[in-house]
Amino acid sequence: MNPYLFIHRIKGPAMLLVFGITALLNEWDIISFGRSWPLYLIVLGVLQLAERAAWSQWQQEQMAQGQYAQGQYAAQGVGPVATTPPGSSSIVVSPPNLPADPNRRYDSGEGR
Repeated sequence: MNPYLFIHRIKGPAMLLVFGITALLNEWDIISFGRSWPLYLIVLGVLQLAERAAWSQWQQEQMAQGQYAQGQYAAQGVGPVATTPPGSSSIVVSPPNLPADPNRRYDSGEGR
C-alpha cells in the first residue's frame, strides 16, 4: 500500500485515539481538556508532515521510474501534455488536440 494513502487514512482514527486518551487522562485528573489542545495540534501537525513526506517520496519514485501519472485531462487529450524525454532535464509541451472542424464548439455539458 502507498504510504501516503495509509497515513491519510489513519489521520482520523489517530485523532480519535488522542481524544480518547485525553478523556481518560481528564477522568484521572492528570490533565484537563482545557489544557490538552496543544496535544491535538502536535499530533495533527506530525501526521500532516508525515503525509506530505510520503507524498513527496512517492512522487520522486514515480518520476525515477518514468511512470509519473499525468492529470486526467492530459490523459484524455484535452489539453497540452508536458513530458520529459528520457535522459533530458527539459520539459516538452505538446499542443492540445484540436477538432478537425475549427468551427465546431466544445459541449460544456451545462445543457444550454
